[in-house]
Amino acid sequence: MLTFHPNSKPWHQYVPTNLHSHTTSSTLYKTKILPFQIANTLNEGKQPKQSSAGKIKRLVLTQEGRSKLNTYPDREFYAYPRFVTHVDDGFISTLTNIYKERLRPSWEILDLMSSWISHLPKEVTYKKVVGHGLNAQELAKNSQLDYFFVKDLNQDQKLELESCSFDAVLCTVSVQYLQQPEKVFAEVFRVLRPGGAFIVSFSNRLFYEKAISAWRDATGYGRVQLVVQYFQCVEGFTQPEIIRKLPATGGAQEDKSPFSWIRKLLGLLSGSDPFYAVIAYKNFRPTYE
Repeated sequence: MLTFHPNSKPWHQYVPTNLHSHTTSSTLYKTKILPFQIANTLNEGKQPKQSSAGKIKRLVLTQEGRSKLNTYPDREFYAYPRFVTHVDDGFISTLTNIYKERLRPSWEILDLMSSWISHLPKEVTYKKVVGHGLNAQELAKNSQLDYFFVKDLNQDQKLELESCSFDAVLCTVSVQYLQQPEKVFAEVFRVLRPGGAFIVSFSNRLFYEKAISAWRDATGYGRVQLVVQYFQCVEGFTQPEIIRKLPATGGAQEDKSPFSWIRKLLGLLSGSDPFYAVIAYKNFRPTYE
């Protein structure tokens, strides 16, 4: 059953009449009064037959590639809030500029695997921004979110959101933790409107013990190719676009020393952060004047 955060103001929601017979693993909170609907997943089997778009064509990761050093549930690892920035100012500036270029104020946006900061341009007010994450305290601090919900996507990849309900989905410095990325990308495809954008950004920072093996063992190039394959394994996404911005001293190879490994365990790395983004669209890439 979905659990709603108590609020003394009116909350207008769509709730299926048979919701009490359906159990989900997410918790939905609201920070502002805006209309929001939850998908009735019970009636999916009664929908008219659709095309195969959005279906998973193949699996990208092996079972070993999905494994993590820390096998405890992610909800436990993220039980306490971390009010820190996980990337440097250069990375944030580059990402915010991409959002300025690619996102429009009239759009409804899903900020997947979000935190207390979304990096959206502060001078732009979007029609609706819904956040998702694993720590309610962090999400409640995020002033750019109209709503947020808490859900562990490694336990349950189903998003209790209506199909074709968002113009863009964002995933910032978090894709490395997904153990079922194929299913998550398929769900993102479902909730996007035709022409909607999925922007996945990341750097070389990570909580080493919580990143999947395939990500930990890959180079920067290999990680980009992993995300490209996540898009390509779901039928209907456009050809992924890759954006890279590497540090000026970018020729150096990744530090493999024991000290660097300890810093990775703590989620800490020094130096300028490389920027990577992979962007694809549902069905087609729209053009705007």
